[in-house]
Amino acid sequence: MTDSDLDRFVSPLADADERQIEGALRPRRLTEFVGQARLREQLTLVLEGAIRRGRAPDHVLLSGPPGLGKTTIAMIIAAELGAPLRISSGPAIERAGDLASVLTTLTGGEVVFIDEIHRLARPAEEMLYLAMEDFRVDVMLGKGPGATAVPLDIAPFTLVGATTRAGLLPAPLRDRFGFTGHLDFYDPAELGVIIRRSAELLGVPLRDEGADEIAGRSRGTPRIANRLLRRVRDFAEVRGDGVVTRDAARAALELYEVDESGLDRLDRAVLTALVRQFGGGPVGLSTLAVAVGEEPETVEVVAEPFLVRGGLMARTPRGRVATPTAWEHLGLVPPASFGDRDGPGASTLFD
Repeated sequence: MTDSDLDRFVSPLADADERQIEGALRPRRLTEFVGQARLREQLTLVLEGAIRRGRAPDHVLLSGPPGLGKTTIAMIIAAELGAPLRISSGPAIERAGDLASVLTTLTGGEVVFIDEIHRLARPAEEMLYLAMEDFRVDVMLGKGPGATAVPLDIAPFTLVGATTRAGLLPAPLRDRFGFTGHLDFYDPAELGVIIRRSAELLGVPLRDEGADEIAGRSRGTPRIANRLLRRVRDFAEVRGDGVVTRDAARAALELYEVDESGLDRLDRAVLTALVRQFGGGPVGLSTLAVAVGEEPETVEVVAEPFLVRGGLMARTPRGRVATPTAWEHLGLVPPASFGDRDGPGASTLFD
């Protein structure tokens, strides 16, 4: 491309740091947020009701897989309320004192966002119970038998908690949230809208068929869709005319090892090991992780949820099992004895 071509495609975010781009792509209001229609409607009622009453809204718990917009919604809640936002995470709050230092400096109506709230340390979690219900914290002075608890009132606030593993939240903490919302994966049409909006903000010339190609490989996740858009943009600028077409998107995503179903290198490595090395399973998680050279947690958290959701893998009491769809995806034919496994299509006592 010539210098004039680059000038023609200049981005509104061209001067922004790469780390700021993802934040700049986030919608600022609920009306700008794409997808999650039922959740948006519910949140609109919660926030508008609180604004009309002139009070802080109930505490909000957001659950769902990574990359679906939990942090974005927390920012939108603060923006809709016109309130400051404090951001922290469960692993960062190691002691009750860490939480107390945040809560005691709040001004009325502030929004506190705690990501991965299920990973809060137990002392901090117990302090949070009282803070959420009575807007008060007890600070311990001294140690041993002479220690005394000094109650401190804190300003009314709204806690927004986010978790990818709602089942790990203790019931007493979960019950203190007045509103609980779950984020689901997006369909390709919704992702297409998000990709077109992001392309406009980034100044990327994008054809509709290019957006559809990226959306179909984004695993139902806006964060992945935006990341793939940026990589396809790079490919189109360096090896093409800068325009993201279907052909450019296909060539770029093939280079980055993202196939038509959205599977990446790790996903295919797990499936290939499961099918070729272990005959379709069942096989234990640790053994499967060793076979692909990854940690068990990486396989379980990163690859497995998408493979299970896509019907390519099943979790059984005896281990992980490939489904017939997995064999087909790899261009292979399941062995005749495959139906005898503890997975989909397996024989049962009632056959």
